[in-house]
Amino acid sequence: MSDALFLLPIEQQLTPSLSLRKKEGLTFAVIDHPKAKGVISLQGAQLLAWQPAGENPVIWLSEATHFEPGVAIRGGIPICWPWFGKAGTPSHGFARNEQWRLTAHDESEECVWLTFTLNDSETTRKVWPNAFSLIARIKLGETCELELESHGDYAVTAALHSYFQVGDISQVGVSGLGESYIDKLADADVTAERSTMRFSGPVDRIYYQPQAFSTISDPVLKRTIEIHHRNAPDVVVWNPGAEGAASMTDMSAEGYKTMACVETGCVSQPAIVRSDKPHYLSVAIRCHKEAL
Repeated sequence: MSDALFLLPIEQQLTPSLSLRKKEGLTFAVIDHPKAKGVISLQGAQLLAWQPAGENPVIWLSEATHFEPGVAIRGGIPICWPWFGKAGTPSHGFARNEQWRLTAHDESEECVWLTFTLNDSETTRKVWPNAFSLIARIKLGETCELELESHGDYAVTAALHSYFQVGDISQVGVSGLGESYIDKLADADVTAERSTMRFSGPVDRIYYQPQAFSTISDPVLKRTIEIHHRNAPDVVVWNPGAEGAASMTDMSAEGYKTMACVETGCVSQPAIVRSDKPHYLSVAIRCHKEAL
């Protein structure tokens, strides 16, 4: 799916490596740089694709996702804010469905930087009565970095809901998660030995004592993905499994086999944002080719 976004006609060329393109009423910032390719939707400031030069796609995007204004895009790295999960409507907050502004951009021989901004509006205040300013900074090169900066006076839960492309979900392992987690499927608090987590069915866990970074080991694609979590007390691991994927209109029945969500978050306890103390949540992603 992400390959098709790189082929959209160019609406505006902003720099040698950065252009704006449109599809189904949505605008995308498309990066084609010697170090990496990428796509970001201005709806949600949502990274949809990142592919370092010479590497397979690292970010997963559903083949069946809907490209429609106001409708969540399945895959990429949605910004879940100001709530995570079903604490309000829409699920995972409204930030991922709102139109952000591209307020700054630059590039060098190594990477492209983009800054997106979202402020409260009459529409957002109908579902969440707070004044706010959000800034999303995205850097794409041999590494991928995403930082969310929140301004205002309120409490929020939030996550960078990262979907990663894997060769076969049944063969990947995730480490660096810690020992304690909330199993949302079993509605239980679990403490287990610190070890590599593997997928044998649907998974929905909130690890609330994670290590500083997690890794996805993928023997099929012969690579390791490092996910470095910053200012993130929680890491969420999710895969819907066969039954869950079959119930989703924006995911193919086989889609769950090639994706794993390892999400950088602040979800088990709210973060307090103050006018004199912005809240920061960020992730840095690196990919290493290995013979695993």
